[in-house]
Amino acid sequence: MSVLKKNVFVIIVSYNGEKWLVKNLESLKQSLFPIKTIVIDNSSSDNTVEIVKSFSDVQLILSKENLGFGKANNLGIKEALNQGADYVFLLNQDTWIYPETIGNLIKVAELDEKYGIISPIHFSGDENVLDENFKVYWSKKTAAITKNLDEVPFVNAAAWLISKQVIEKVGYFELMFSHYGEDRNYADRVRYHNYKTVIVKDAKICHDREIRRHFNKDIIQSKYQLLGDVLNVNSSIFGGYFNAIRSVFGLPKYFYKYYTLSQVLQLFFKLNVYYLVLKMKIFTILKKRGGYKI
Repeated sequence: MSVLKKNVFVIIVSYNGEKWLVKNLESLKQSLFPIKTIVIDNSSSDNTVEIVKSFSDVQLILSKENLGFGKANNLGIKEALNQGADYVFLLNQDTWIYPETIGNLIKVAELDEKYGIISPIHFSGDENVLDENFKVYWSKKTAAITKNLDEVPFVNAAAWLISKQVIEKVGYFELMFSHYGEDRNYADRVRYHNYKTVIVKDAKICHDREIRRHFNKDIIQSKYQLLGDVLNVNSSIFGGYFNAIRSVFGLPKYFYKYYTLSQVLQLFFKLNVYYLVLKMKIFTILKKRGGYKI
């Protein structure tokens, strides 16, 4: 099968995304590579659904509740595979692509089946500078595979191309996470199965977001960091719990530059409690880890 005959499905999870979705979906219409698009709406209360419906070639799946990132993406991925997808391209609602983006990603994917997660470069909404978080992920590259391709330990799932083969081997997003941490857990599992996470330099998207600190959000993300530590099958179960206790101490230290001493102590207390919860769930954790290894 030629590259152009590969079935590529774009999966978008939407939630109150009226600010971005017109630009997002219009950009997909300009893709030089033929695609099909599925939007899973997480019970939006704004005009998101009406906007998506105005794009007649987009398949819309409506959820009666907010499923979160992972569960909603799983729903879209399963639907895409049922329709014969060779690749799925997970795309955030607050992004847009360029005409050559998906085609350039597919060209790289077809070079080596061991490219498990394939990401474009993420620019910010002004299209001129790199997205701040993406800049951090890219700075940790472990290898320059070619002039156009860098290997990294992780890149967030704002724009992931994944093959059917990888999904069949690695599985779907872990439902123990809800809104944060699913992508890092998935990247850990991709690495366990000897696939690579790569960044393609001649493919780009723009990610229109403003990164701000929110204390309650950082508490949730910190807890999911601990969960990710113990679920990481690239270390032993004992190593996972050791890394989690390191996070209990390390995360409050990191956040001290953003929050008051009282807030940092509150975070430290909550992480200690959550660590004890994870210890009590060790048999569930072991079962999950065992499932990842199949």
